[in-house]
Amino acid sequence: MINKIDIAVVGGGHAGCEAALASARMGMKTVLFAISLDSIAMMPCNPSIGGSSKGHLVKEIDALGGEMGKNIDKTYIQTKMLNTGKGPAVYSLRAQADKVRYQAEMKHTLEKIQNLHIRQDEIVEILVEDGVLKGVKTHANTVYECKAVILCTGTYLKARCLCGDSITECGPNHLMAATKLSQCLRELGITLYRFKTGTPARMNKNSLDFSKMQPQYGDETIVPFSFENTPEQIKREQVLCWLTYTNEETHRVIRDNLHRSPMYSGVIEGTGPRYCPSIEDKVVRFADKQRHQLFVEPEGENTEEMYIQGMSSSLPEDVQVAMYRTVPGLEHCEITRNAYAIEYDCIDATQLKVSLEFKNIKGLFSAGQFNGSSGYEEAAAQGLIAGINAVKYIKKEPPIILKRSEAYIGVLIDDLVTKGSKEPYRMMTSRAEYRLLLRQDNADQRLTPLGYTLGLISQKRYTAFLKKQEQIAEEIQRVSLIVIAPSEKVQSVLEKYHSTPIHTGVRLSELIKRPELDYEKLSILDTERLDLPFDVKEQVNIQIKYEGYIKQQKKQVEQFHKMENKILPEDLDYTTIQGLRIEAQQKLNAIRPVSLGHASRITGVSPADLSVLLIYMEQQKRKNT
Repeated sequence: MINKIDIAVVGGGHAGCEAALASARMGMKTVLFAISLDSIAMMPCNPSIGGSSKGHLVKEIDALGGEMGKNIDKTYIQTKMLNTGKGPAVYSLRAQADKVRYQAEMKHTLEKIQNLHIRQDEIVEILVEDGVLKGVKTHANTVYECKAVILCTGTYLKARCLCGDSITECGPNHLMAATKLSQCLRELGITLYRFKTGTPARMNKNSLDFSKMQPQYGDETIVPFSFENTPEQIKREQVLCWLTYTNEETHRVIRDNLHRSPMYSGVIEGTGPRYCPSIEDKVVRFADKQRHQLFVEPEGENTEEMYIQGMSSSLPEDVQVAMYRTVPGLEHCEITRNAYAIEYDCIDATQLKVSLEFKNIKGLFSAGQFNGSSGYEEAAAQGLIAGINAVKYIKKEPPIILKRSEAYIGVLIDDLVTKGSKEPYRMMTSRAEYRLLLRQDNADQRLTPLGYTLGLISQKRYTAFLKKQEQIAEEIQRVSLIVIAPSEKVQSVLEKYHSTPIHTGVRLSELIKRPELDYEKLSILDTERLDLPFDVKEQVNIQIKYEGYIKQQKKQVEQFHKMENKILPEDLDYTTIQGLRIEAQQKLNAIRPVSLGHASRITGVSPADLSVLLIYMEQQKRKNT
């Protein structure tokens, strides 16, 4: 049996959902294949969306017209803005999810989209002829002829779950693994790695003693993930989370049983995540720490299961029970699901173009944890871009490439395809060189015009976006023209916030720039102030307050663009360029950088190599003129 479609998306996790929605919304006949429809948008690990830097990704996904932000706004049970003690560049929104509702809402969204069909089936073969994608074949030998395929297999390829010496050949949450596709990919010349991740135990809430833990409340001021929503639209009663800690007894139990951990006994082959280690790894790597914090989080409103954030493990069940019960509040815990580690096949992402298309197979794209990343948010961001670029490929249009200066998504993809990753890659604010420009609050300013051009942002939403930008510009202009004269009232307000008194007229915008003051605190002195939405006022404050720093970073971006705009030929053989070191020749031929700036970020390419490339490009330019 042969079916003809435009795009096949292999895998229904967070990457697959965004990829399928983007391609269908852009008019392509799309089929999303999942081994189990119960795995669509599943949260097999932490029941949350966002967090440090990850919140930026979700806001960017939403700004481009993706679904993750809208879905968590519908299904959150607690929300909190992180890093508020620092500057707005690193503010990061995080929300606890009702994981069952999150999954159900996303699945229902997929089911309602025109051009999109979801199918429970395993893809066992990718059909390729002469380096060009032709289709996919299912476990039942059904062939789907298509023009593009997006691999979003997550942690399912040849997956196995480990808990002590108990090893189960399965995917996350003990769903069926995909066992046959790995061999096909190897035969197509794709290099696979073996990675590992893990998850903590779940416990019955009624067996925990919360009087020994510290309550963690959500924020009173709700900030939506989606720019389409207002705080009033999504405000609801929030649930409590809790904080507790491991102790020396916990660590003793772990150390005494390290020989029973498959991670330390050599049973686990895969490389684990550096920035989200198991509790065994924490105890060994940070031996000087007397305790590690644990967050006890509800898995949803209609379940008694609690998630123990910060204590993933692959130790045997009896050791798990012993170590968890040493933790204050967990002394009588009843485990409902054991912690486990999971191993799976993924790729070396340097095999991909920046568009997320494989270099050696036209029309084959890849996204998510299969690319060596970790996290729901990183996966969803890649899925959205892969979906967009698969459509662009079919339409024979240039791909969408987000620069590092334009989006965290650009940083994420550039890091993966340029440097690869020998361990599960995690997004962090420190990876973004221009993070003052890439704040989560201005993701719509940076990306919504592009989402509108792509057809992923509605006319209604785009009109509202333009109105918001107009309001921001007008208010900044108005505030910049107001002069505050010295008076008793003015000095009283300045004294209240421990700010230096003024003796001559000062522009309101200059007062806002003072570290101890802001747009809101000075509103009492602004008699002509308009009643503006919260997000407009937020932008006015940030753009005025950080004007000097923003201008400085924009100058840095201009220099960055000079390098990025020096485009390298796709078919350039770097072994023919005299003066390049052999290592640089090999790396450049393998990565195939799109620009001199891209080449500068390849490990093994030195400043001297870049000078040689620059001279070569100038010589070629003179030859062609």
